[in-house]
Amino acid sequence: MKLHLSAPSQTLIKSEVKITGSKSESNRLLLLQALFPNIKINNLSNSDDAEVMQKGLLISNGVVDIHHAGTAMRFLTAYFASQENKEVTLTGSKRMTERPIKVLVEALRSLGAEINYVNNEGYPPINIKGKKLLKHKVSLPADISSQYISALLLIAPSLENGLELELVGKITSVPYIKMTLGLLSQIGVVSSFEGNTIKVSPKTTIEPSIQVVESDWSSASYFYSIVAMCAIGTEISLTAYNRNSLQGDSVLKEIYKDFGVETSFQDHQVILRKTANPLNTTFNFELANAPDIAQTIAVTCFGLGVGCHMTGLHTLKIKETDRLEALKTELTKLGAPISVTDKTLTLEPSKEVKKEIAIDTYNDHRMAMAFAPLALKTSLFVNDAEVVSKSYPDFWEDIKNLKFKVQTV
Repeated sequence: MKLHLSAPSQTLIKSEVKITGSKSESNRLLLLQALFPNIKINNLSNSDDAEVMQKGLLISNGVVDIHHAGTAMRFLTAYFASQENKEVTLTGSKRMTERPIKVLVEALRSLGAEINYVNNEGYPPINIKGKKLLKHKVSLPADISSQYISALLLIAPSLENGLELELVGKITSVPYIKMTLGLLSQIGVVSSFEGNTIKVSPKTTIEPSIQVVESDWSSASYFYSIVAMCAIGTEISLTAYNRNSLQGDSVLKEIYKDFGVETSFQDHQVILRKTANPLNTTFNFELANAPDIAQTIAVTCFGLGVGCHMTGLHTLKIKETDRLEALKTELTKLGAPISVTDKTLTLEPSKEVKKEIAIDTYNDHRMAMAFAPLALKTSLFVNDAEVVSKSYPDFWEDIKNLKFKVQTV
């Protein structure tokens, strides 16, 4: 599906959007629910990734195809490795077979797991024969993907001896690790995170509980971008959000102050207001703890005609696509002076935004959604726009409800 986007037919002054539950929280809670069935989940994400996770957890033997869902690949690898009498082959899209899994596999093998590569060493597909994992100490590099760490932490309470995890090197995406530990705490699991060591106590039973998934802060980022590019006085309300969020991307409320967007909370709504224009011409952002919002911020800066230098982006190389190179390619097409390394992005201020450019999305939901707000500054096309279903299936309808002109071509 190819879409043509252009500016809203009327000025955005006050609008309201209801956003689905967080994909990150949903997938963690789905795995915990599989281990402890008396957990009930409300406001579950309606994303493709959450749907794939749900379906995968129901399979005991055979092939589990997780398509593009990297989180599901990591989490299900740990889950099936710890499940006696289950044997599956975990596979996915072509891109998924190019995304490394070796660090997690080696960690699980050191705990006693039986996992073998089907084709290429270090990459999916993988064959897993579930076993009772009795060893409880493991170490792994901490600077590659926090999903490897969370995958181990999520199965930890179900292991007979719990888990002691040593993180080697600089820890990346700490908020995602803390989100996992926070959700474990909510169901009564005891853990500690001191220095580079995380300990999780075993727990055979938990009290029945209802876990409510907070709406997704990553999805909120696109509306922050819209408000930032709109006139002073614009206001968008989003539901349902918590002031004290477990999600690392909630740092948006601090970052977007630089672009004149103020955030306030009322009941379970977060209210975004444009109160000023950017005071600087260039901004510096360290995003090691929130790399998923880098694309949105880069496009926001370009749309506002300001520059930015972003660091801590090393994990973006192994996402749905190489997000740094994809950003460089697509922003260059629009006229942006941009350069990237394997872990940084630098955008120079510019005044021109080219019109009627077709944005390629690279099977990456965030590429499609990050560029959509730019329709406030220029008309553009988005190729393979349906890719948003990976995390936010209602995105284009919500954009239409904000009076953006969205046409299938």
